[in-house]
Amino acid sequence: MSEPTKTLQTLPDPEKGTLEPLAVQLSYKNDAKPEDLLSPTFGAAKEKEKEKDLTVATKEVAVAPKPKPAAKPKKKVSKWILWQLWFNTYRKFFTFTFGINMIGLALAASGHWPYGVKYDGAIVVANFNFAILMRNEVFGRILYWFVNTFFAKWPPLWFRLGCTSVLQHLGGIHSGCALSGVIWLLFKVINNFRNLDVTHDAVLVMGVVTNIAVMVSALSAFPWVRNTHHNVFERHHRFVGWLGLICTWVFVILGDTYNPITRSWDLNGVALVRHQDFWFTMGMTVFIALPWCFVREVPVDIELPSSKVAIIRFKRGMQQGLLGRISRSSIMEYHAFGIISEGRHAKYHYMIAGVQGDFTRSLVQNPPKTLWTRELKFAGVSNTSTLYKRGIRICTGTGIGAALSTCLQSPYWYLIWIGSEQEKTFGPTISGLIHKHIGPERLMLWDSKARGGRPDSMKLVKEAYAYWNAEVVFITSNYIGNSEIMQGCKEAGIPCFGTLWDF
Repeated sequence: MSEPTKTLQTLPDPEKGTLEPLAVQLSYKNDAKPEDLLSPTFGAAKEKEKEKDLTVATKEVAVAPKPKPAAKPKKKVSKWILWQLWFNTYRKFFTFTFGINMIGLALAASGHWPYGVKYDGAIVVANFNFAILMRNEVFGRILYWFVNTFFAKWPPLWFRLGCTSVLQHLGGIHSGCALSGVIWLLFKVINNFRNLDVTHDAVLVMGVVTNIAVMVSALSAFPWVRNTHHNVFERHHRFVGWLGLICTWVFVILGDTYNPITRSWDLNGVALVRHQDFWFTMGMTVFIALPWCFVREVPVDIELPSSKVAIIRFKRGMQQGLLGRISRSSIMEYHAFGIISEGRHAKYHYMIAGVQGDFTRSLVQNPPKTLWTRELKFAGVSNTSTLYKRGIRICTGTGIGAALSTCLQSPYWYLIWIGSEQEKTFGPTISGLIHKHIGPERLMLWDSKARGGRPDSMKLVKEAYAYWNAEVVFITSNYIGNSEIMQGCKEAGIPCFGTLWDF
């Protein structure tokens, strides 16, 4: 048995009910005479005094108002720490990809890069191609598999941390390339109008229509829209995006088959497939369509331990660190949830849907018998947990859905779960999985209701990090909790990765 295990098992644990009750101490007066101590009535008299004292003490305790805990002063974080957290790898990728594109655009517009003017259409669809590739679930799974297979545990810690950071923040390339593609497309359409005498009207019209479609799709994906108006984001980003893809095909075919010199249409298919933009558009189409080939309607069982959550059970087991998208329809309103599973060979896997909006509320009020899902799941940051020798997984509330699998499937990960009445709220299934697979030596359950409030999260993290000899901390919490822990870890020099809010 390891030393941390011995130490933890010998300590009293209030979560496990191993704290010894405090002995009731009563004070006796010292004015009793020796002969009184031998008197048969002395014990009875003292027993009455004890009962009287206990009654008075109980009444005093009952009527005494419970003092409210003093509000913790908000800790001031240095601007350097805030800057490091804000300018994360996501924004670095965005700055790099968008910056390179804007430099190229400026050179093309000023006449210093003729290639950018001649092949502006290819640059447009190349940017869109890479933007879509970064969000493609098949590509993502292959990338995670490659990194987890070849770089697990043996490289230096800084390299493994870099791998996790790159994989988690690929959305920065997605956003940078998508926005660059929109601007390059606007540049191409303006160039077409500047050359009205050699550009066909059909090419002009399709350029404008395509530009409007991709602009609407891009604007709907801004973080504020995506995080606060999910249905608006999904409908516009997906369906207007599909319309934009169709318009792009028409625009590319018209532009590549019209000869501005002879003012005629060249319908030779061999000439069309020699253009770069044709193949980039083909790549876009494949990357968009591929994940939809895995959509299935599957049977589910929904457990309702409380009015706050629905525990959705699916058949078959999963590897740790995956998330899945579910919906009541085949193409509308997909929502992503973390997957809980005991392993690839388990009989079931689970999702925890906390009641927050119309979709999750309907799961509680009107539980379905089947749900639509993509059977190819996508990887989250927890999937890189195999890169590390030991780690801490801290989560709050329904964040256990994204965190639990890592600790169920690996004995080298320590779980900290902060919530209110977890067993009552989340039911016996989740509690059973925890107590079956995670020993007390690597488990901290904090019931904020039983313990009289939320804990000092950073104190828990620091103690667990030192005790467990961990290399990294993964965080799943709400925006405030995530920010506080990320800032505290950064200040303490603890490597950490938290929930993304800017994708």
